Amino acid sequence: MAQERYHEPVLVTEVVAFLARKPGIYVDGTLGGGGHSLALLHALGDLGYAEQSLLIGIDQDDAALREAASKLQVYAANTAVVKGNFQDIDALVKRVCLEKGLEPCVAGILLDLGVSSFQIDTAERGFSYLRDGALDMRMNGAGDLTAADIVNTYEERDLARLFWRYGEEPRSRSLAKAIAAHRLTHGAINRTQELADLIRNHAHGGEKVIKTLSRVFQALRIEVNSELDVLRLALDGALDCLDAQGRLAVISYHSLEDRIVKTFFAEKAKSDWGPKGVGLREPLTYGDISLITRKPLSATPQEIALNSRARSAKLRVIEKMPLRESVSEK
Repeated sequence: MAQERYHEPVLVTEVVAFLARKPGIYVDGTLGGGGHSLALLHALGDLGYAEQSLLIGIDQDDAALREAASKLQVYAANTAVVKGNFQDIDALVKRVCLEKGLEPCVAGILLDLGVSSFQIDTAERGFSYLRDGALDMRMNGAGDLTAADIVNTYEERDLARLFWRYGEEPRSRSLAKAIAAHRLTHGAINRTQELADLIRNHAHGGEKVIKTLSRVFQALRIEVNSELDVLRLALDGALDCLDAQGRLAVISYHSLEDRIVKTFFAEKAKSDWGPKGVGLREPLTYGDISLITRKPLSATPQEIALNSRARSAKLRVIEKMPLRESVSEK
């Protein structure tokens, strides 16, 4: 069953409270097992908005799409499950709305970033250092680049740069050197446990080795899937398809993602008050959004006790502002 294969969604109560406010089009850009979408549809139903609403769920993983479609079957008439990457969220939403004869005006969007629990738990996907599988890590299962390609073909200096940039791993240089030496003496590294054992031996065990393993596997996954570039495109696209007073909620799980989201929101919320000392009574141009959460929200201790994945989750929410006449247009 879907509930057995996909873990509980994180911060679901908070997400629903921020997004489910009126009838309209809602988009889950990272559908996964459909847990957030199901809760959102339940909430819209309780408010009497379900029949006037459409939930568009987007995911690039076929297994996720099957699970979510099954879980959301009770709301099939008000759900559209679409295969695609959330970097194309604007185009995908417009396509669905065109097919259904709807205006693409979106009331709420959720982006739950990172890899799903089911993907981590599926050994053959190669996401976890706890399970032996092919060193793959492709979220859509069909891309050209795999984690094995990176580990076996990147130059030592490029591996070191990758582990530092995307994993913030302090031992990046020595790890890259160890991998390069292993390739010369033992050949290609094609299994997750091969790489994990190499890292464990290099780090000499202890509590720190777990963090090192997590950082290296994270860095490889981000590189394979171009996650940070995709996130930037997704944020732009999500803002474009939001209606005025529509809301965007983003859940991130590590500092690299959260930094991008925080910076993007801060820039879009900023109004232009002109040069210092001018003393304008109103800005030259207004910000595109307002910050609903000034600081990111974290899971409660009670949720973390039930769902360990929630420990690192951070939720940020913004609302798109209506267009306002600027000083220069008056």
